Amino acid sequence: MTHLLDNAVWNALNSGNHNVAQGTGHVKYYRTDIAPFAGLEENTTGNLQTLYEITPDIDDVFSVNGVNRIDIPQPWTLVAAVPVLQMICEQPAPNKAAAEPLVNLTDEHIPQMLALTKLTNPGPFRERTIELGHYQGIFDGDRLVAMAGQRMYAVPYAEISAVCTHPDYAGRGYAAQLMWSQINRIREKGETPFLHVAKTNERAIKLYGSMGFTARQEIFVHFIKK
Repeated sequence: MTHLLDNAVWNALNSGNHNVAQGTGHVKYYRTDIAPFAGLEENTTGNLQTLYEITPDIDDVFSVNGVNRIDIPQPWTLVAAVPVLQMICEQPAPNKAAAEPLVNLTDEHIPQMLALTKLTNPGPFRERTIELGHYQGIFDGDRLVAMAGQRMYAVPYAEISAVCTHPDYAGRGYAAQLMWSQINRIREKGETPFLHVAKTNERAIKLYGSMGFTARQEIFVHFIKK
């Protein structure tokens, strides 16, 4: 049986993120001010053609995921196909309480969130990504120095995303504190945390492993452009 996370974007857009989904019965994508991700019921040439026809003509990339490499047809241009590790947390390790106060992030914090994600590049983050929910941050005075939140919500699996720390504040355990808050929130709802991480990011993979995340599978993120 196919697992929900084998096609996480599609299943998220048809469940927990349905309120920000656009598209058809077989091809959906997030509002482009929220995320550049598209989900296809099946990764077929026909569905990729439909995606080309229904998405706005913007000078930016979309992404489609696959357990295997996808043959991207014209008129799409394949920018890159990046292997990432999908990790899941079914049995969390014992956690510690946050040492720093965590602040629930709101619209007033968006400029700082955009600046921090641009600096640290944890993955695509847009002006309205905050609508996906549950973003928290750690501040030094009025300065946002670390954050994390939720992205895909393929019920009952919730993706932790945008985990990032300003380089000047690295090594203080801020990412771990934010991660534990997200893990606890998700599990209190009876749901399961998951995430995606670049296979080359050994430091992050080690951190996530210490929290109870295990590698589920490798997937390919295909960045495509009109």
